Parts: sequence; C-alpha cells; structure tokens
Amino acid sequence: MSPSSIPQYSVVIVGGGQAGLSVSHFLRQQGLDHAVFEKHSAMHSWRSQRWDNFCLVTPNWQCALPGHPYAGDDPHGFMKKEQIADYLDGFRARVAPPLHEGVAVQGIRQEGGLFRIRSSEGECLAEQVVVASGGYHLPIVPRLAERLPASVAQIHSADYRNAAQLPPGKVLVVGSGQSGSQIAEDLHLAGREVVLAVGDAPRCARFYRGRDVVDWLADMGYYRMPVDQHPLREGVRDNTNHYVTGRDGGRDIDLRRFALEGMQLYGQLEALEGDTLRFRPSLAAALDSADRTYNGINAAIDKYIAEQGIQAGEASVYQPVWSPEGERETLSLADSGITSVIWCIGFAPDFRWLDAPVFNGQGHPVHRRGVTQVPGLFFIGLPWLHTWGSGRFSGVADDAAFIASQIAQHRMALQRELASVREAEASPA
Repeated sequence: MSPSSIPQYSVVIVGGGQAGLSVSHFLRQQGLDHAVFEKHSAMHSWRSQRWDNFCLVTPNWQCALPGHPYAGDDPHGFMKKEQIADYLDGFRARVAPPLHEGVAVQGIRQEGGLFRIRSSEGECLAEQVVVASGGYHLPIVPRLAERLPASVAQIHSADYRNAAQLPPGKVLVVGSGQSGSQIAEDLHLAGREVVLAVGDAPRCARFYRGRDVVDWLADMGYYRMPVDQHPLREGVRDNTNHYVTGRDGGRDIDLRRFALEGMQLYGQLEALEGDTLRFRPSLAAALDSADRTYNGINAAIDKYIAEQGIQAGEASVYQPVWSPEGERETLSLADSGITSVIWCIGFAPDFRWLDAPVFNGQGHPVHRRGVTQVPGLFFIGLPWLHTWGSGRFSGVADDAAFIASQIAQHRMALQRELASVREAEASPA
C-alpha cells in the first residue's frame, strides 16, 4: 500500500475510555481531525471488569469529566456500576468522538516524521499519537497458580462478578488492595467463608469529623498536588491505593472487624508446597501499618482543622478491635475446605505494540505530565500522570486539556517547519 493511499490524521488516540474521550473533547474544540481507536467498545471496562456490587470509592461530586460534571441529586453518594456506566454513556454522547470501536492497535512506529499505525482495521498515518489505553493490561497471576489442584477454581479479580459464580466452599482471596478488600467484603456479606491473604495496602477512613475524608483532602489541596511536589515524587505511582468503600452509602473497611466476624486473615501468600499454602508472618505488621496510615491521614485533617479554626466533630484515634494471637504460616487446601481462589494482586502494563524508546525497565512509560521524549507521542489516564486525580474522573479533564494544548503547539511547530522547507525549495539556487 502506497503512503498516498493510507488514511492520515492529525492525531490518533489509542483507547476509548474516559481519558481518550476527554482528549477527543478538547481536540474537537480546536477543530483538529483525529480518530479514536478502541479494541472493544467505549468505556467497556466499566461494564465488563467490575463485580455486580461495584461502586465508586470517591464521592459522586468528583466525577468531573470535561463538559460533563455529575448532575445527579446525590453528590456525596457513590454511584453503583450501572449508574457509572450511564454517566459515561452520557459523556460519550456529549463528546460524539470519531470512534472506531472493535479496532485493535497492533503496532505503532515512527516513519518519516509520522507515526505509522497498524491495526485490525488496516494501516493509517498520524502526525501525533495519544496513548489512552491505561496501564492495567495483563492480570497478574503468580506461577504457583499452575500447581494448584484442578479441583480448585481460580479467577482474577477482573473476572469476579458475585459469590454465586464460585463453587460451594471456602474462598481464598489473595491481596487486600481496593479490589481484594472489597471483594472479600462482598463474599463475606454474601455469607461465604473467606480466607484473606493480607498485603501491604494502606487504608483510610470513609468519614471523619463529620465529613467524607475525600472532602477534607480536597480542601487541603492534596488532590491538586503535582507529582513532582509529592514527598515520594514519581515513586508515588507505585503505591497501592488505600482501601475503603462507598458501598451502602460509604464506610470504612476494617479487616480486624472482619476477623471478629469470622474471616480468616493470613499474611502475604508466599509459596505452595504440595497441598500446603505458605504465608509470610506479616499479618500483624500489615494491619498495624494500615492503621498508622489511617490515623496519620486523620491527624493531618486534625491539624488542618486547627489551623483554619474550623468547627468540626470530635477528633479520634482508631484503636484495634482485634489483633492476631500469632502468625499462621501454613494452610492445607484440603483440610481448610478452600474450593476457589481469587487473585487480587493487580495488573501489569503491556505496551509491546508501541515501538518507541520511552519505557523504563518495568515497562512503564517515562514522561512528564504525559509528554514523552518522542515529539508528538503522549500518554494520558495513568495513575499520578500529574496529580492524584489523573487516573480518575476528577483529574483527567485537566490532563486532557494540557495534552491537547501540547498537541496544538507541536502541530504549529510542524507547520512552521514545513513552511520553512517549502520556502527553501521555492528560493532560487
């Protein structure tokens, strides 16, 4: 196929989620021709990779996609799965993006000053590319899973829907981040016996001193803090999210209380030897660390309240309601009655289709607010791309506006360069 017969766009956006469509929104305002390639359907993960009782863990008022803020009657509530999907459907209708659904991008490389994009729809060229496919591509499942008995059902958190999809018997949930803790709670509330392998995820309060903790942190400016001003700098991108829930109007997730109610807590899963699972003796330390974070956030709110002279509810410090008597390091699958395992240990990035020198040793893109060292190549929708809200509904609009402005500047530079070349060619020798 000759270059002249290949479709060419000013911009191609890879990914039709809220991040990609947010960029499309701003490019439309600029009148820039572009295409959005989505290998499934727009916003598909919100319907296909969430369990039935899934809800937001941040209040509805933080849903602030460009031109499409939350407009319901419960700004301090937490939308459920179908409500989130409806909100996103409304955003898609408002943006009306030039969307190519069911089109998988298979390869991108630079060629002659342009990006050549190979997809299931064919090839095209683009002056600039925005990667908006997120960073959660490959479900992580440890190699020891291969040696579990065939009688034990295994799924990843991305495939969990409800307790009824699992066979009767005890469920081992591996991982206690946002997904693991909420899935463990979902099973627990459904009356299932749960064994939870607790990791090092931190936790926070849902409500404190009369308000949602998110409201306090917003007032304190935490969500506006750019990554280069965070104490951990770019290291914050590797942090596990705090576990909390918006279920039933919102509440804390307290693993110690679950233990009082019969959930069995262990440390991190470390190995499988025959029929025996081995766990690190890390449970007590993990629970204590999560509580320190919980109390630390509340203490920061206390300080802010005092400094601002705000009238608020009484301050408090969380006191453990349960502590392990000792570390249990082994568990027999057969003797325990475990019939299913849910792996809740996250995802790995997979950008193998993008041929560009912009990745670090862990396969994550290196960028500054989504701008890479390759001119015309951008990323959006990643955790802490710029602020806490970059990977969420609350901050993606600012990121998208910034990326769109960078695209416009780069395009102007390309046009000036092209004009200079034409002027040189037209000048007499």
